[in-house]
Amino acid sequence: MAESYTVRMKKDYLVFSAAHFITFNGNVCERLHGHNYRVTAEVPGPLDENSYVVDFIALRDTLKAIVDELDHHMLLPTSHPTIHVTADERSVEVTHEDRRWVFPRCDCILLPVPNTTAELLARYIGRRLLDDLERRLGQRPQIVRIEVDECEGQSAVCELRDE
Repeated sequence: MAESYTVRMKKDYLVFSAAHFITFNGNVCERLHGHNYRVTAEVPGPLDENSYVVDFIALRDTLKAIVDELDHHMLLPTSHPTIHVTADERSVEVTHEDRRWVFPRCDCILLPVPNTTAELLARYIGRRLLDDLERRLGQRPQIVRIEVDECEGQSAVCELRDE
């Protein structure tokens, strides 16, 4: 009989409120708006010597720290082809075609993504989770699935496989 295991972390406090805007259809840029994002993580894998896939406490605390960093910030993409982000220690200037925004630096999170879609936020969180768990536990899960729900029932999932 074959067995498989998955740890799932879904807590009421794994949420963050953040502002963003995305582009689509080439050059259409949304208005600045916000969401109350909910994050769920799944880690499938074999059992270790403790009969764990991954330590629940380590997974919970690591994911919570990432979510807390994003909470109540303006999320800005730094690798978008037409959204240009320029930051110094005091402010962040963002331009897209004829539009311009200026934010206090302390209110912004500059993300290494081409767009701040739910899909790419899930990828960012998943990569951070893998890296941070490896630092914390000394081992890295081979697979992680991150779901980012931006509006009740409207979510994206990114599965990362470390190969």
